[in-house]
Amino acid sequence: PVSGVSLAAEPPTGQVAEGDRLVLLCSVATGTGPLSFSWHRQGSATPLATGPRYELLAAQQRDSGRYHCRATNGGTAANSSSLGVSVLGERDPGVAGVTP
Repeated sequence: PVSGVSLAAEPPTGQVAEGDRLVLLCSVATGTGPLSFSWHRQGSATPLATGPRYELLAAQQRDSGRYHCRATNGGTAANSSSLGVSVLGERDPGVAGVTP
């Protein structure tokens, strides 16, 4: 059976500025057979992505929320605990061409 599913984030706090990269990683402590992973946000049944890594290249404020991953080996499945992701306002508004 699959167990010990854990989620890690880069950066570890799950907090990034808008436009920055966020990487979520899923791993299992135990599990036999070929493992597959899916990513979910705030209770959505439809997976955001599959695979042990979920990457937002340019995070937007709409990406904020609670994420978790699900690991399965075809017979059993287990979920990680959820991680809160916060996408803050733009790092430097001048970069986006906004002038005060």
